[in-house]
Amino acid sequence: MELYQLRGFAAVAELGNLTRAAERLHLSQPALSAQIKALEDELGVPLFDRTSSGMQLTVGGRRLLGEAEKVLAAAQSLTAAARALAGEVATRLRIGTVSDPEFIRVGALLTAAVERHPLLQIELHQAVSGEAFEQVRRGELDASFYFGKLAHPAVTGLRLGEIAYRVVAPAQWCERLAQADWAALAAMPWIMTPSISTHNQLVSELFAGRAVAPTQVVVADQEALVSTLVAAGVGVALMREDLAREKVAAGEVCTWRDVRVVAPLWFVFLAERAADPAIAALREVLGELWGAAAPPPRPSRGRRASSSPA
Repeated sequence: MELYQLRGFAAVAELGNLTRAAERLHLSQPALSAQIKALEDELGVPLFDRTSSGMQLTVGGRRLLGEAEKVLAAAQSLTAAARALAGEVATRLRIGTVSDPEFIRVGALLTAAVERHPLLQIELHQAVSGEAFEQVRRGELDASFYFGKLAHPAVTGLRLGEIAYRVVAPAQWCERLAQADWAALAAMPWIMTPSISTHNQLVSELFAGRAVAPTQVVVADQEALVSTLVAAGVGVALMREDLAREKVAAGEVCTWRDVRVVAPLWFVFLAERAADPAIAALREVLGELWGAAAPPPRPSRGRRASSSPA
């Protein structure tokens, strides 16, 4: 089989349409169709069902797509490594972002990376922290910002710093919040991100060992939305400490006691790609931006949380 056949397979699988995939690859539709047919013949497995609405992956096609993407990624890594030997980092990286792009210094990263490596192309993909981690583990992202525990031995990273959170409530709840104990706090409506997110897991850790947990939950898929809903009077939540200070000063929210929950902030990638020239280039830039220019650490043993006595 040829790499161009695998590229065609991946493009049709992503777009679900032969015509659009051919346009992306700058091929004629018959030429791309012939490539797919030749690949199916060589593999002995039908990859797509041809329907009136487009091209749909068969069960076999879904299983083989991941393997094809690994081969393409390996070929790209080989090409990048060869170019790096000539002093040129030229590849495309899919980078996950979490939380607030300004807080994790995405703009500064892109500015420095492009200036230093003008042929390096970076695609940004926003995701909740847990999903970004899983996408790195599955090879769907080349690397990602992430906060929380490094929960899989295949994934390592560069520790950049910490993210601290405070328990906040709408300003109109301040008196009620000041009088609340852990049980009363748990009984309030909570605004949380999806269960796969680290933000959600931090709430669970906050109540661990307290014999209570939030029961009224509103789910929001972004931390920015969580903050907006708190200020609007919907419920309580964990809010990044710097944002909490701003909103307290603006009279929009109040904080509960001196409780802080802290999670490490990482730039994560597959351990097997630690020597990848493009990944190494971003690690170097991020190390300078964050003062964290150290070798990739071993997986973290977990988050830590501190709170005032109950």
